[in-house]
Amino acid sequence: MPLIVTGTIGIDTVETPTGRAERVLGGSATYFAAAASFFAPVRMVAAVGGDFGDHHRSTLARFPNVCVVGMEQRPASTTFAWGGRYLDDMNVRETLFTELGVLAEPPPATPEAYRDSRYVFLANTHPAVQRELLEGFPQRAIAVADTMDLWIDTARADLEALLREIDGLVLNDQEALQLTGKRNPISAGRAILEMGPSFAVIKKGEHGCVMVHREGIAALPAYPAETVVDPTGAGDSFAGGMMGHVAATHADERFGGDPVTFDMLRAGLTRGTVIASFTLESFSLDRLASLSKEELDDRLREFQSLASPA
Repeated sequence: MPLIVTGTIGIDTVETPTGRAERVLGGSATYFAAAASFFAPVRMVAAVGGDFGDHHRSTLARFPNVCVVGMEQRPASTTFAWGGRYLDDMNVRETLFTELGVLAEPPPATPEAYRDSRYVFLANTHPAVQRELLEGFPQRAIAVADTMDLWIDTARADLEALLREIDGLVLNDQEALQLTGKRNPISAGRAILEMGPSFAVIKKGEHGCVMVHREGIAALPAYPAETVVDPTGAGDSFAGGMMGHVAATHADERFGGDPVTFDMLRAGLTRGTVIASFTLESFSLDRLASLSKEELDDRLREFQSLASPA
């Protein structure tokens, strides 16, 4: 069940009303891989610089289901770095700095051993880079991408070309509005499907998520989290949980070569929602690194009961 993620590994400096974390491990691919690894083995393709230290590596090593053979270190370069501050309303944040580092260079090569990957997630990066990386996985059963407001604004043509080649798109409600001009998430999702994908997952933060699929619509509330320390990476963790479940379920021999189904994706949304709720409870990947399978299963059962009380 080879699941692969391409995207960023970052070094984050984050301020929230609860505290501050300096130069901790972050990045879209990192959060995705850590979350997905609770459900399926996952491979990472990303680049880091010479400043990527042993303590960052040791954090990744706490997720034994994550293969880092595709992590390319460039000693003469610097790792992508981001600094942000969350306000009292942690749905609002300010970017303090962005240092592109290796992201300003050509993307890393995909190891030959990874080219049999069947479940592909293109975490947030330039859509032209996402499209180039996508070509390296000819045996894929499903390819899903994330995007952001920057690319919708500055690389619209590249993004539209990517949308014609992927199965699903993950984005938040403001990005969906920006991409489609439609404020209602169902209408926005339908408009995205007209651009090429078979489904769109629209995240609404504390209000949950909506999936618009060619076979139907699914909506889920957010998990009612009591402890919110740092929201960074929650969206990437959500995608990791979703895709990890899809990879583990679809790879079951009972499904053979059939396409990924609406029901598999809907169940994946539940796993994504729950794993993201743990990410919120710490800076960086600390809470995911300490998370046990028993804790995850208990919260999953609790959430399923909350979401379907009948």
